[in-house]
Amino acid sequence: MITIKPPRLTHGDTIGIAAPASAPISAEKIEKGVAYLEKMGYRVKPGKHVYELNGYLAGPDSHRAQDLNEMFADPEVKAIIAVRGGYGTARIIDLIDYELIRKHPKIFVGYSDCTALHCAFLRHAGLVSFAGPMAAVEMCEGIDSFTEENFWRLLTDPSDHEVLHNPPDRRWQTIHHGTCEGILVGGNLSMLLSLAGTPYWPPLRDALLLVEEIDERPYRIDRMCAQLKHAGVFKEIAGLILGTFSDCTSIEPDKPSLTLDQVFSDYFSELTLPVISNFAHGHPSPKLTIPIGLKARLDTHREQIELLEAPVT
Repeated sequence: MITIKPPRLTHGDTIGIAAPASAPISAEKIEKGVAYLEKMGYRVKPGKHVYELNGYLAGPDSHRAQDLNEMFADPEVKAIIAVRGGYGTARIIDLIDYELIRKHPKIFVGYSDCTALHCAFLRHAGLVSFAGPMAAVEMCEGIDSFTEENFWRLLTDPSDHEVLHNPPDRRWQTIHHGTCEGILVGGNLSMLLSLAGTPYWPPLRDALLLVEEIDERPYRIDRMCAQLKHAGVFKEIAGLILGTFSDCTSIEPDKPSLTLDQVFSDYFSELTLPVISNFAHGHPSPKLTIPIGLKARLDTHREQIELLEAPVT
């Protein structure tokens, strides 16, 4: 598919802050995220509805979608960073103006529930977007140096052949060795699977599928892996990247359970495509920012993912 890369960020540019999913616990978290971005040398423009509340959502669907559409239309805004994940992005993907995004491509950053937006942007606008730190999460809590350096380099440097490595003290595990190329697709596993059978399911033919998860029991991860298998995903993709699966253990020690490693072995050890686990992307930090929709090469022997083109222009 033909993808569109957003223009790079430069110091002094304006960054929009949007809340497409849930609201933070307090407005102070947004304000701390804004202060961080200003300290880094950027102007910040929060969305009109960014402080709204509607149950577990950051305001009504129409308002959350409106903020995103207006930011893509605003010539002053050069990048859009989500406040946080949580719940709700799947409710607004049919309210997004994808023709507008094709005409005005911009950097969009978020992860977790924002997986729905990454998939929708790629499928309907061809936009390369970024699964990375968010304003009221990492940016308000004191972003670590590994996460910070990788994030800003990808958004500001238009050079190609960036190589993504885990932090020095964290090795990934290779389930099946190999080298392959494809576009990076995916994000949060349960969010991704919620799009199955919809017009927002991402293009997976010969892709490098990246998945991560948080606070799901092994039997639920097992069920999700079964769905991927029966949907033919493992026969379609070029490689599989298992990110961080945080707190995905049994919470009932008196009941028998498979471990997550056993679940992964059952589904992935017999695959002939390259498969790795414990890749540094997911909910906890330090984390790597991932350009969704960008062509990359996975090399299990070198323990690296090489970006084969620049993520920004």
